[in-house]
Amino acid sequence: MKIRLDTVVKTFETFRAVHGVSLDIESGELVALLGPSGSGKTTILRMVAGLEYADGGAIYFGAENATDIPVRDRGVGFVFQHYALFPHMTVAENIAFGMKVSKVKRSAEAIAARVGELLDLVQLSGLGERFPGQISGGQRQRVALARALAVDPRVLLLDEPFGALDANVRRDLRRWLRRIHDELGITTLFVTHDQEEALDLADRVVILDKGRIVQEGTPEEVCRNPANAFVMNFLGDANRLDAEIRGGRAHVQDAAFDAAGLADGAGQILFRPADVTWREDGHGIAARIVRVIDRPDSRRVLAMTADGQPVEFDTAPEFPHRKGEAGFLDIRRPRVYPAA
Repeated sequence: MKIRLDTVVKTFETFRAVHGVSLDIESGELVALLGPSGSGKTTILRMVAGLEYADGGAIYFGAENATDIPVRDRGVGFVFQHYALFPHMTVAENIAFGMKVSKVKRSAEAIAARVGELLDLVQLSGLGERFPGQISGGQRQRVALARALAVDPRVLLLDEPFGALDANVRRDLRRWLRRIHDELGITTLFVTHDQEEALDLADRVVILDKGRIVQEGTPEEVCRNPANAFVMNFLGDANRLDAEIRGGRAHVQDAAFDAAGLADGAGQILFRPADVTWREDGHGIAARIVRVIDRPDSRRVLAMTADGQPVEFDTAPEFPHRKGEAGFLDIRRPRVYPAA
């Protein structure tokens, strides 16, 4: 089922949460809405679900205008961050609930068979008679997904589905979810503020800021070609150095970087901690080491440039230099943007 948002707007009493968002989600695609708190991602998801109504624009499911269709008639499955399971029902009863209240009538035998299939799918066979309080958080989230799938949704929506779980469980579940998606092929839209989660799971990532799409593309596209300084900063650790752009070059001290197409004036250079090499030979930006932090498989070095700008970079555990030593920062793969 293809989903299309056509210049969708949503305004609450005191602010506009979504500013004319247009987005196409192809049938069978898994798309992540990624952004900081307040960027509009959950509001968009709730409008697709029918839990919120758009103030402007339209939402299409295939060729059908679904903008004003009530939530129970949209054919969506919704998985919340905090499971929303019925504590007084068993796992099997939770999964069966949507089928029992659906307009599509099924026999008790058909419902029981479908529950069994879904328990197998989410790898919880044998746990159907337990209650939610008797299983782990990761297992509860699998039950929530099985319940959403039980009604054979046209679209699957997930709102921070792993946010309440610890890091190791989140990592395992998102890989498992990707396998489930590849097996079922349901058009899936999920919300997260976790960059790693979005990049691990999604076919396409849509990055939002203040209710607007600032970039969309495959994980490779948004990682390798961030559209602006916000995206570069949001997708991971980034150093920023003030620069002066002159004649298509960005100058920091005696170093210069390509800035083709940018107007002369104030600029900024952004780069990842992994893209810095410490040199003693005068090549790069003059700096002094402020601190060396040990980690299990690397070292994080904090340095200060000669003009007082901080830089952090990663090295091998064998990095021999210490606090107070002077040298030079050799920067690879810099991104140059106009000053904010």
